[in-house]
Amino acid sequence: MSSEALDGVQLDALYRNHHGWLQGWLRKRLGDRERAADLAQDTFLRLLVTRRMPELGEGRRYLAQIARNLIIDQWRRQRIEQAYLDTLAALPEPETPSLETRAMIIETLLQIDAMLDAMPSKVRQAFMLAQFEGLGYAEIAERLQVSISSVQKYMTRAIAACYQVLYAE
Repeated sequence: MSSEALDGVQLDALYRNHHGWLQGWLRKRLGDRERAADLAQDTFLRLLVTRRMPELGEGRRYLAQIARNLIIDQWRRQRIEQAYLDTLAALPEPETPSLETRAMIIETLLQIDAMLDAMPSKVRQAFMLAQFEGLGYAEIAERLQVSISSVQKYMTRAIAACYQVLYAE
C-alpha cells in the first residue's frame, strides 16, 4: 500500500476514533457548539494538508495540540481585526477604505504579526524599539543591555524578515 493511501487510511481511522471526542473537548473550552464543530473540522483539514500523522497512541494529544494552535491563531486574528476595525471607526467617513482594501490590510497585518512572532525575542525587541519608539541603535543597545553591533545584527535580521513578507508573493 502506498504511503499516500496509508495516510488516507490513518486519517480515516483517526477521524472515526477521535472526531467526537475532539469536538466535545473543543466545546468545553470554547462554550460554543458551532465553533467547536468548525475547529474540529479545521483540525482534520490541517492534518490532511500537512500530511503529518501522529505516532501510534498519540492521536488525541496530537489533535488537541493542533486544535489549540488553531484557537490561538483564531484569537490572534480576531484581536488584530478588532484593533484595525477600532482604528477605522475613529476615521471620518470619507477616509474609510473599501471592504477589499480592508481585507488586504488585515491580511498584511496578520503576516506582520506572524513575522514578529517568529523573530527571536531580542530581534523583535530591537525592531519594535526602533520602529515604534524611534530609538537609535545606541539607545536600543543600552535598553537591551547588548552591544551596538548586536543591535545592528538584530536589525539586519528584522529587516530581512520584513522583505520576506513584502516579497513573498
